[in-house]
Amino acid sequence: MLSGVRWLFARGTKIYGNCTKVFSYSFHLILPRKRFSLPHHSAPLLSRPARHRIPKVIWQTNYSDRVTIAVYFNYLCNRWLSPTYAYRFMDTGERAAFIKANFPADVFESYSKLQIGAAQADLWRVLVLYRFGGVYLDIDAHAAWPLGFAIGPDRDELFIEHREGELSNYFMASAPGNPHLELVIKSMLSNINQAASDNVFELTGPGVLNRALGRLNVATTPYRLTCYQGSFTNEFFQYVDHPQGKWVHVQAKIPAVRNGACAGSSDR
Repeated sequence: MLSGVRWLFARGTKIYGNCTKVFSYSFHLILPRKRFSLPHHSAPLLSRPARHRIPKVIWQTNYSDRVTIAVYFNYLCNRWLSPTYAYRFMDTGERAAFIKANFPADVFESYSKLQIGAAQADLWRVLVLYRFGGVYLDIDAHAAWPLGFAIGPDRDELFIEHREGELSNYFMASAPGNPHLELVIKSMLSNINQAASDNVFELTGPGVLNRALGRLNVATTPYRLTCYQGSFTNEFFQYVDHPQGKWVHVQAKIPAVRNGACAGSSDR
């Protein structure tokens, strides 16, 4: 019974998100330069004393905190569906500063070799969850069921199981110091230092997650009941202010890994 209700609720959030796109297109047709600010630090909307092993914090990143109304609607959906969660956002510069301050110099050096923002975001998300714990959501991902219920108080981790049973990294939840995330981090750093691929998906993205964790007993949840991607927004709304566009286009033009040690361009 509960799974049926949860499925209907999840589908409802997806349908609602798709409906808002019509309004978002109309809004930016009238006000093409209007943008909304994502907060970098925001307390929970509701305070509840219940303890969870996974800290009740949502982490997100983007190339800018100034976003279109579609992306802002997506943000609001996550806040409203998970009112007991705090919110943390980091832009490109803050990501680099966080890694430099919290990890050894060789980790920051590897991160600095990445020229594509999506690859930087891939590494940052596992590092921030390993250090502090919480829930990572892509900027276009939204909860399809309240996170506190979807994750529960006793889990140490939760990964999205996508189509055909593959893991995806647009949603990840973890307690600090998760050894499974440590495996993912080591695999990413190895790929970067060897310049193993110019395909971000394989270098730092879901391909790494599946190779590192696919045969292990990790806690997973179906994406259809937990978290959707792209319901409220799309490539236009996400990258309208970015000159390089989405990472799939950028990686066709420049190598994903540079030889030097300066953080490159960012598209997320």
